[in-house]
Amino acid sequence: MTNHQSTKRLPNQRWQIAALNPELAEKLANLTNTSPIIGQLLINRGVETPEDAKIFLEPESLILPSPLAEFPDLAASVELLEIAIANNDKIAICGDYDADGMTSTALLIRSLRALGADIDYAIPSRMHDGYGINNRIVQEFYDEGVKLILTVDNGISAVEPITKARELGLKVIITDHHDIPEKLPPANAILNPKLIAESSPYRGVAGVGVAYILAVCLAQQLGEIKGLVQPLLALFTLGTIADLAPLTGVNRRWVKRGLKLLPKSNLPGIQALIQVAGVQASEGEKNQNSKSLKPEDIGFRLGPRINAIGRIGDPQVVIDLLTTDDFSIALAKAIQCEQTNTQRQQICEEIEQEAISMVEDLYINSLQKDRVLVIIKDNWHHGVIGIVASRLLERYGVPVFIGTYENHSIIRGSARGIAEFHVFAALDICRDLLGKFGGHKAAGGFSLPAENLPEFRLRLSEFANRCLEIQHLKPLLKIDTQVNLHEINEDLLQQLNILHPCGIDNSDPIFWTPNVQVIAQKIVGKGHIKLTVVQNIDNNLVEIKGIAWRWGDYFPLPSRLDIAYKLRENNFNGQINIELELIGAKLPNHILKLFTNSSNLSAVSFEYQQRQYTCGIYENGMGKELRVKNSEGKVLVMRPDDKFGLLGFNRENAAQVNLSQPIYEGIIEKAIQALSTCAMS
Repeated sequence: MTNHQSTKRLPNQRWQIAALNPELAEKLANLTNTSPIIGQLLINRGVETPEDAKIFLEPESLILPSPLAEFPDLAASVELLEIAIANNDKIAICGDYDADGMTSTALLIRSLRALGADIDYAIPSRMHDGYGINNRIVQEFYDEGVKLILTVDNGISAVEPITKARELGLKVIITDHHDIPEKLPPANAILNPKLIAESSPYRGVAGVGVAYILAVCLAQQLGEIKGLVQPLLALFTLGTIADLAPLTGVNRRWVKRGLKLLPKSNLPGIQALIQVAGVQASEGEKNQNSKSLKPEDIGFRLGPRINAIGRIGDPQVVIDLLTTDDFSIALAKAIQCEQTNTQRQQICEEIEQEAISMVEDLYINSLQKDRVLVIIKDNWHHGVIGIVASRLLERYGVPVFIGTYENHSIIRGSARGIAEFHVFAALDICRDLLGKFGGHKAAGGFSLPAENLPEFRLRLSEFANRCLEIQHLKPLLKIDTQVNLHEINEDLLQQLNILHPCGIDNSDPIFWTPNVQVIAQKIVGKGHIKLTVVQNIDNNLVEIKGIAWRWGDYFPLPSRLDIAYKLRENNFNGQINIELELIGAKLPNHILKLFTNSSNLSAVSFEYQQRQYTCGIYENGMGKELRVKNSEGKVLVMRPDDKFGLLGFNRENAAQVNLSQPIYEGIIEKAIQALSTCAMS
């Protein structure tokens, strides 16, 4: 559990439930031989016609245009590399220190070496250089006799270093996927999916996707494709999922293929990583004997171990891991990744607690006015503040800009945004205050002179106030459809497999169930809630277990809830059970309606444990509250989302009480039943 005990009984969320289309859902269900629940999930993912359904369910049926026809500079890039290889010119890759950048770098090293290139690489130091190619790297490449620079997962904003490279007589190919700035660098060729048609199936590829396309096209041009595709596809899959690229278009097709290849990959680094992370391949879809990994195996197990190195270690460890053909070397490097990831988790936890403390002490009361969090503190590890930004975003539901001092005069940071806020656009508006910056809609990175911090805060707040309403300042939970607990079974879980691979733009299905009763709950591990819920379906009680990760702040949960969750398979001692993974909870609608709609509900009587009470909903100037009075005149006061209430004969001398205690919960539940009955009569 965290050290900052929440006064809220439940997460502060806004639920967005997808609109139902029962007729089309039924039609798609018949077409795919699944339940209407699956039909509705397909609609929510933009599948509305038999043609859409075929491509979504069978990505291999998609007829792909040639990448050479889609990327204007791809043919020129292939030609530049072909000439460099033929002339034995030295080629140098400038990569990036995240999972996308490191897998891209490894992919191009492997492919170019196999094709006979004289290849070297450099990755900027996260701590000393920051993101992207820079003048120092360009100069070093030149001094080492490099003739052609190939950037991967960076370079699209690097006007100055690319200009310097060209002035030194070097050829430059930029491969990147970040948003396009107003001014492009003077490279010989630029490959970026943001420069091609939005309708293109290649539009959503990450940096590793651009590298994969370039490598495969070059190998095809040289007639050396045999044996290269499978190892490159394994690296593509690893990087694409770890970078949270959308799993649509070619990403869906190639990742689906790659997930089946990964467990049997002939790359020692992949095998060592799978072994050290303890990832088990699961049985493939029904009627298939193949074993496959799931995207979450990469997203939560393999990816973080790679990313940890880029965050607080030396990226060369990952490059060596993914380019070696010696399993003993790969295993040693994978163990380094494991150790570094453990260290990264500890650092993250410490910084997160400090950041939460700062927000609660300094900013919590100004969030509605500022509409953005800007948190700066010295002595934080720059490599992990992006993760902390994501956790703060999840907790507070507002855009987060978090930074730490490189020295007394420079701040470097990371940003994360919500659906209605464009991070790159916000940074762009502050460009005259910043040093380097980059990113896209959801995330970005920046540096700025410390003296510009007050103006930076002000400008971000002005931008946030232009695009965010008060109702946006809660974490958004997008829910697919309502499911009752009796509909959850092994058959539904199997049918959900047709949606895989799930990820960005094809998220894991999120269901909700109204008015369940929590009959058991306890804290497990580091602040997780393990619970059992039941739902009354036509006088039959349906029971299911669940887990709520990192919800220790909300323990114990109220006894009656509307819940939002994902379905997960729990395999323990050979027993397979379906469990709920809670990601949202709120008071049931009939309770919330009492608070929002009632104006004249007062002095309603009820009995609880042979004692008489009266209750009502009242306005107190800060919103509505429930008041319950016993026969002696003592009053219990609660507001709908608060974990703590007041108890006493008057408000001035009232004591604060924990409403989750059974005696108070029982009284409140009886009061709400009495008020609901009165409201309906």
